[in-house]
Amino acid sequence: MATTSDFRNGLCIQLNNDLYTIVEFQHVKPGKGGAFVRTKLKSLITGKVIDKTFNAGVKIEVARVERRPHQFLYQDTVGYHFMDKVSFEQLALEVSLINAPQLLKEGQVVDILFHQETAKALNCELPPFVALEVTYTEPGFKGDTATRTLKPATLETGAQIQVPLFINNGDILKIDTRTNTYTERIKN
Repeated sequence: MATTSDFRNGLCIQLNNDLYTIVEFQHVKPGKGGAFVRTKLKSLITGKVIDKTFNAGVKIEVARVERRPHQFLYQDTVGYHFMDKVSFEQLALEVSLINAPQLLKEGQVVDILFHQETAKALNCELPPFVALEVTYTEPGFKGDTATRTLKPATLETGAQIQVPLFINNGDILKIDTRTNTYTERIKN
């Protein structure tokens, strides 16, 4: 058991028969009345984000979760298949458990979150940034580096993102997996 003073971003708690992770929290001590903690909680099972207010000092049940590195193998009709980097066991996850499935590439290492009591996979998180090659984009023109104009580009995984005009076919880009956006071009 923990109290509201133990809150931190990323802490997993059990609430109303569901597992939540704390996205953000704020301790509030008004001039009149008791202190409380305002939180944003994300469900690890459904992915839904809720706002919840706790009175200061309330006891909460902390959920024990474990992150394990897995390597992405392939995708088929069953789902996305991963291999544990330590025990070499394979498991299949459905697409709803993966935060950015369109950016997954074979051989990529991801973290899969497991509930320790049930050993059930809760979600799959890609690293914050991935490097992917552009397979197709319209050609850019020399001198188009000053404007903020964007054009569509198809990556090696089949995902489509918006990129600046100076990006060409074969360029390797750093992509933010949390926002699915272009960050920078990686020099070869």
